[in-house]
Amino acid sequence: QVQLVESGGGLVQAGGSLRLSCVVSGYILKMNVLGWYRQAPGKQRELVASMSSGGVTNYADPVKGRFTISGDNAKNTVYLQMNSLKPEDTAVYYCHARGVVFDTGLLPRENDYWGQGTQVTVSS
Repeated sequence: QVQLVESGGGLVQAGGSLRLSCVVSGYILKMNVLGWYRQAPGKQRELVASMSSGGVTNYADPVKGRFTISGDNAKNTVYLQMNSLKPEDTAVYYCHARGVVFDTGLLPRENDYWGQGTQVTVSS
C-alpha cells in the first residue's frame, strides 16, 4: 500500500538548480525518517539528506550549504532543493521513508520504503 514516487530529475548545467519531489501514498501510522539517497555508476549508494520526525536535518558534507530537504504534510510530499549543482552531483536520486505501519497481524512494525529513483545529470 505504501508507495513513494519521485519526480523532478533531469539535465541541468553546472551552477543550475533542480527541485526533486517525492509523493508518499498509503497509510503510515508514524513517520520516523524521510531522506534522499543517490547512487552514481560504479559507486555505492550514499545518504544525501535526511529529516527526522522532530525536524532534525542531516546533510552529507559535499552538499551542505547547497541542498535543502523539506516537507509539506498537507501534500504528503518531501522535497530536495538542489542549488549550485556540480557535475559530481550526477546520480540517480532515491527517496526513502522509514515509518511504523500495521502488519498482517495488525501489529505495529517499522518498515523502510524506497522510490524508483530519478536521474539527475549535471553538465560542465
